[in-house]
Amino acid sequence: MGRVLLRAIGVSKSFAGVQALSAATFELRAGEVHALIGENGAGKSTLIRIITGAVQPDDGVVELDGAPITHNSPARARALGIAAIYQQPALFAELSVAENIALVLEPPKQWGRVDWRGRRRRAQELLGRIGAHIDPDAEAGELSMPEQQLVEIARALGADARVLILDEPTASLSEEDARRLFRVIHDLRGHGVGVIYISHRLEELRLIADRVTVLRDGRTVGTRAISEAANADLIRMMVGRELSAVYPSKAGHTDSGETILELRGLGCTLNGVHDVDLTVRAGEIVGLAGLVGAGRTELARTIFGLDPADRGEIRLRGCPLRITTPSQAIAHGIAYVPEDRRRHGVVLEMAIGANITLASLDRLSHLGVLDTAQERDAAVDFTNRLRIRTPSIHSAVSTLSGGNQQKVALSRWLLTRPSLLILDDPTQGVDVGAKAEIHSIIADLAAEGVAILMISSELPEILGMSDRIAVMHAGTIVGVVNRSDATQESILALALGHGSGNAEAAPAEAS
Repeated sequence: MGRVLLRAIGVSKSFAGVQALSAATFELRAGEVHALIGENGAGKSTLIRIITGAVQPDDGVVELDGAPITHNSPARARALGIAAIYQQPALFAELSVAENIALVLEPPKQWGRVDWRGRRRRAQELLGRIGAHIDPDAEAGELSMPEQQLVEIARALGADARVLILDEPTASLSEEDARRLFRVIHDLRGHGVGVIYISHRLEELRLIADRVTVLRDGRTVGTRAISEAANADLIRMMVGRELSAVYPSKAGHTDSGETILELRGLGCTLNGVHDVDLTVRAGEIVGLAGLVGAGRTELARTIFGLDPADRGEIRLRGCPLRITTPSQAIAHGIAYVPEDRRRHGVVLEMAIGANITLASLDRLSHLGVLDTAQERDAAVDFTNRLRIRTPSIHSAVSTLSGGNQQKVALSRWLLTRPSLLILDDPTQGVDVGAKAEIHSIIADLAAEGVAILMISSELPEILGMSDRIAVMHAGTIVGVVNRSDATQESILALALGHGSGNAEAAPAEAS
C-alpha cells in the first residue's frame, strides 16, 4: 500500500436530532482496498455521502492527498476523482446504456453534434474491461439489477477514479460476476486506486480487503488488518456484544404440519417457469436455492399472481386456486416480500407507519374509515419488534438505511398474518446484527405454524435456516434435499445442473 490518499478527520453529522456521525475518522491509502463495515444505521452511508459531497459535515474535515476538500459537492468530488457506486443502481431508465455512461464522462456542450458511434464504442470498451456482455444501445430500465450495477461500475472506471467507493457491490451479482468484479478491483489496486468497500459479507472481505474499519453508532470503533481480525472480533466491534449465532438453533429443526402450499406441474410462459412440483408445510421453512437467472424470483411472482400461471396447479390446503392478481393471493393468506425493496418492497416517499400498514388497511378500517389509533399501534409495535432505527414512525422510509427499509418491507407482510410467507433474499444488504434478528423472526413465525418459502443467494443462509432445500435450474426445480443431507457442494452441483436430489413426490421424502 502507498501514501495516504484520503482521510476523514473528526467528522460529525446529525439529521433531525439524530446523530449519524460523531467525530468519525477514516483513512484510505493508494492501492488499498479498505473495508468499511458496521450495522445498518452505524453511519457508513452518511460518511460516504460526505466524502462524495452529497451532504456537508457539521464538523470535521475530509482531505485528499493531504489537502482539505473545501466547498465539496458531487460535481467537485467527481472532478477530484472520487466515484461512488451504490447498492441500488442510479441509472436513467429511459436512456440507453451508452447515454447513461456518457452523462458522466462527456463534458457538457452547448452546441455541436453527438458522436453516437464514438459514444457506443466508448461504452463497449468500458463494459468489455469488466467482461460485461451488455448492448450499449439497450435501455437501462430493461436491464436486470446485476446488469445495471455492472454499467455503473463501467461508468466509474471510465471516469478514471482515484478513489472508488463500492457500496454492497456484489449484493445482486452472481458468483461469476462477483469474481469478475474482484479481478477488476485487483487491477485498479495495481494502478494506485484506493477502494472503499462496504459489505456485510465478512467472508467476502477476506478475499478482497487489506484493512477494515468498523463504525458503531456513528463512531469509529477501530481499524484492523483484515488478516488479523477474526469474524467474532469484527461482529463484537459492530454490535457491541457477543453474537453467538447468526442462525437460531431451532431453525432447520421444525416439526412441520399440514401441507399449506402444493404446486403441481406449475408453469408460466411469460417468465419461463415450467413443470414445478413443490410442497411447503405449516411450520416449515423451505429454502429455494439456485444461481442468478434460475427462476427463483419468477416462481415467487407466479405464486403471488404477478405473473399468473398458465399451466399446472396451485393448491392451498388442498384446494386448487387460480391466482391471477396479488390481491387474490393476499386474500388467501399469501404474503410476498420481494427482492428489490426500493422498487417493490416499500414506498420511499410514504411514512414508515403507512408503509407497515399498507397491506392491512381492510383489517384496520371500519365501514371504510381507517382506525388511525389502531394503525399507529400496529406500526409502533412492528417498529419496536424489528428494531427499526428511526426517530418517528412518521418519518419517510427514504430516510432509513437499506437494512431498516428491508425491515419495514418485512413488517408490512407480517402484519397481514399470512399462512404462507414468501421471502426473496430477506437479508440482502442487512448487517449481521439485523440479520440474526430477522432469522430469529422467521424461525419464530415457523414455530407459530406459518409456512415459509425463502429464496436466498447465500448458501450458508439456505443451509442454516431451511428444513428442506429446493434447488432451481433453468426455470424448474431439479431437486429437493433434506437439511440433514445438504452440503454447499451438493446444492451448488444441483444449481449448476449436475447431480440429483430427492424428487418432491418421492414417498421416501422426509419431513
